[in-house]
Amino acid sequence: MTATLEQLDTRLSADVQTKGMWAWTVLRILLGWAFVWAFLDKMFGLGFSTCRVPDSSSIDFLCDSALIKGGSPTYGLLEFGTQGSHTGGLFRWMASSDATSIGWADILFMLALLFGGVALMLGVGTRIAAIGSAILMVFMFLALDVWPENNPINSSHLIEFFVYLGIATVGPGSFSLQHWMVKTFPFMSWAK
Repeated sequence: MTATLEQLDTRLSADVQTKGMWAWTVLRILLGWAFVWAFLDKMFGLGFSTCRVPDSSSIDFLCDSALIKGGSPTYGLLEFGTQGSHTGGLFRWMASSDATSIGWADILFMLALLFGGVALMLGVGTRIAAIGSAILMVFMFLALDVWPENNPINSSHLIEFFVYLGIATVGPGSFSLQHWMVKTFPFMSWAK
């Protein structure tokens, strides 16, 4: 009787893990797309957070703020966006000298958006990408959200931090290219 109950308990917990995995998979893909979209918008000035004309609904596509035109994707955030945070001053030194110069922080940030987003969307190197994304969220939280005006405890960066840790814990799930990659390129088995 006890062995049967243990088998049933094992089967039920496996079913619950399988059923709940779809939510983690959807979160992984959506957060990956958020990173890829941010990369594309900052690279080409698509008008969502980059190249939108102030006080208007028009978009100046491929404006001077786009990275492809020499604009710094982190300058505004690091120079001005950090002023409201109590710990934001710790990050201001990373800003480029002006909005039209590209610094090392810009390059690292854009690489993190691109590679982290693509890895999360494809489910390849998911744990590495999720941990890296969680670290990026810690930096964003410290630069922008520590004791913000609207909510002194919680912010979207903090929530995303824990979601990325959840994704790193559960892994890519079945809807990913991880298994194909390891079969095709066995030397890549370390990239989980």
